[in-house]
Amino acid sequence: MRWLSLLLLPLLVALLPVEHVSADKAQQPALQSVGVSVSDLGNPFFVRIAETVRQRIRDKFGTSVRIMVKSNAYDEARLEQQIQEFIKLKMDLIILVASDPYAIEPYIRQAQRAGVKVVAVDVNASGADATVTTDNVQAGEVACEYLADQLNGKGEIVIINGPPVSSVVERVAGCKAVLNNYPDIYLLSDSISGGGSYEGGMEAMALLMESYPNLNAVFAINDPTASGAAAMARQSGRGNFIIASVDGAPVAVNALKAKDPVWTASAAQFPATMASTAVDLGIELVAGHQPAQTKILIPTQLLRDNNVHLYHGWD
Repeated sequence: MRWLSLLLLPLLVALLPVEHVSADKAQQPALQSVGVSVSDLGNPFFVRIAETVRQRIRDKFGTSVRIMVKSNAYDEARLEQQIQEFIKLKMDLIILVASDPYAIEPYIRQAQRAGVKVVAVDVNASGADATVTTDNVQAGEVACEYLADQLNGKGEIVIINGPPVSSVVERVAGCKAVLNNYPDIYLLSDSISGGGSYEGGMEAMALLMESYPNLNAVFAINDPTASGAAAMARQSGRGNFIIASVDGAPVAVNALKAKDPVWTASAAQFPATMASTAVDLGIELVAGHQPAQTKILIPTQLLRDNNVHLYHGWD
């Protein structure tokens, strides 16, 4: 009767109950929750990053993914607490702007041990699964090459520095590398920080104008700093120097379109591109795929009054 059993076996298999997977379960994305920490939600640049992360996820998954956005205020301890919270909430992905590129590594490793993928944006973060930043060295180079050109290779320049994060350090390094090619340009100061803010830019500019009455140019590490520095120059009746900065923020665009005689250039960043790229990398990582490239640099574009009308802005 063995032959009869063999004939009946396919029929018996066909009659076995089949477990059906619901359409909702089959289409459920691997990404369920995302924690986002940026440096300063009072800075439009970081607001744009946070908004783009949220919108990119909504475009891909609708409202099914939980998103939590926080500001770490350039405070390492605060960022560490936020990462701990994201781990406790069992987030699948963390997108962060690091307050310190190296000190944060143990907490990134802790998140990864808990199964959380980490993507750094804007600032390098040691140990992150992927990193997306502006080419900040290039940003400093093009801004200071512009200043050197405007000075015809001769004059006095100062740098208004900022928080000691990789983006700022790299911009300053790029600027200095360019200035080293001009023996008749004298870098008078690079140690005064404006904290990356409008108020800090005003305070730093007041001190620098008092210390160096004959300065010819200023490199500010971001647009909020430059905006404060330019306001202080106007308030003091000083229009004998020019400012170049980094960001391409709306405030810089408005100044350039108005042909501001002091604030005359900004190396534009593209925060929406950075943020959407970070989200795409994070989705790949959470899904278990290794992206072809995990270190991505976004080039900058130098804005001046003669080309700002061609710029599409942060969107």
